[in-house]
Amino acid sequence: MKEVVSVMIDEKTLADRIDVLGRQISEDYAGKQVHVICVLKGGVAFMWELAKRITVPLTMDFMSVSSYGNEKSSSGIVRIVKDLDQSIEGKDVLVVEDIIDSGRTLSYLLELLTKRKPASLKLCTLLDKPDRRVVEGVDVDYCAFTIEDKFVVGYGLDYAQRYRNLPYVGEISFEEE
Repeated sequence: MKEVVSVMIDEKTLADRIDVLGRQISEDYAGKQVHVICVLKGGVAFMWELAKRITVPLTMDFMSVSSYGNEKSSSGIVRIVKDLDQSIEGKDVLVVEDIIDSGRTLSYLLELLTKRKPASLKLCTLLDKPDRRVVEGVDVDYCAFTIEDKFVVGYGLDYAQRYRNLPYVGEISFEEE
């Protein structure tokens, strides 16, 4: 099978939308410090570009969760691979994710983080696939793009750990050679 990637969201469109989100987040957190939690690995590219556009003071931490194992679809069982390095109690927290589809992982993660008593907890995602949602309670506060149920790569998103470095979001398809 040959992998073919076609551009879905180009670099300029990504940059323009992230500019808007950065301004909106900066306005919403005016007079506060925001603690950004990046969900690894896919969220890194988006989080970094977003953080550069946020004008209020911020701190960062990283968390890695998995619900896929070696499968292509979620097992529904979430495990923490890397937990936070610092407490979030009393902090205004913004979780940054690359893509939300079923919502299982984010639902678990948001419930876990809520128990850690942040002052506030909001969710920002690069891509949202609401048609794939199977759980309630994943309220997206900031979304760059809502997309259809397509298999996407680039800008942090991967297929078999490849394509994360593409400067755009692309749809991957598989063709017979």
